[in-house]
Amino acid sequence: MAEKILITGAGGYLGSITTYLFLQNGYEVVALDNFITGYREPLELLQKKFRKEKLRFYEVDLRDDLKKILDRETGIVAAVHFAASCLVDESMKNPRKYFTNNVTGSQNLLAALLEAGIDKIVFSSTAAVYGEAKNVPINEEHPTDPINPYGASKKMVEEIVQWYGKLLGLHYVIFRYFNVCGASDDGLIGDSKKPSQLLMQNAVRGALEIEPFYLVCPEVDTNDKTPIRDFVNVVDLATAHLKAVEYLLSGGQSEVINLGTGTGNSVLEIVERVQEITGVKFDVKKGESRKGDPAKLIASNKKAQQVLGWQPERSITDSINSLVKWYKTHPHGWE
Repeated sequence: MAEKILITGAGGYLGSITTYLFLQNGYEVVALDNFITGYREPLELLQKKFRKEKLRFYEVDLRDDLKKILDRETGIVAAVHFAASCLVDESMKNPRKYFTNNVTGSQNLLAALLEAGIDKIVFSSTAAVYGEAKNVPINEEHPTDPINPYGASKKMVEEIVQWYGKLLGLHYVIFRYFNVCGASDDGLIGDSKKPSQLLMQNAVRGALEIEPFYLVCPEVDTNDKTPIRDFVNVVDLATAHLKAVEYLLSGGQSEVINLGTGTGNSVLEIVERVQEITGVKFDVKKGESRKGDPAKLIASNKKAQQVLGWQPERSITDSINSLVKWYKTHPHGWE
């Protein structure tokens, strides 16, 4: 009997690729999404590929009553919680949206899970909880001091999860991601945000002449004046979630774990790599600078290796190549 997993935000970029990976590994998936920023198309595609018995999806907002769905879908052994508003710049302009969606939605989900007897969760947090790096690479002991409402909302949810762990027996793995890039290796499923906030995605779109490329990072104190980030491939990231679920199901204790490669590239270095791999020199126009971006974020991923036996396997080149495949068949993402 296949084990049944709940995935929230399953129509989004990370959610749909993680759903694909769980299905490939024999799990049954119950997917939730309100489809405000997520898409039905990847889930419909995966239903065709793996059959509806293996994947069922529900259109629901996490702030709504989830009891009916959880009563119907008995036997869920763990939840993977992606659903969130996740744009740093937007959170600076509309903080209310971030605290409502991310904190209230997560709290409602956690309460519903515990009521249904589901006591294992993998929570998708972010390196934005750290704020400005005091030292690099950043390990899990680094102080958390978010500099934008997005990071603050995720930190609040981390605290709720940890209190529920102490007081109500919730078992969890909290993942703090660094910068996600790439598409599924076969190019079947990729990022569809319109507009994408993700650098590598936008650079590949620039190279394929889908739309002009704009540099929107602030000027910071690094060698080439652009922020340095740790770029981790989305399938490697999805694999960490699979390993975390297996770890919790086998009795692993609750943990907070960074997910990154342990190396950093500046924004301009990534743009150059995209130009090199695609063989296209595209214009780099200066757009309006985003607010709330720290200068340098690089992960220590030692704990992920020690606890989960996880390490990234895909290179920057692999990520760029998978994005080229994805955007060649879906220049504007899911329609």
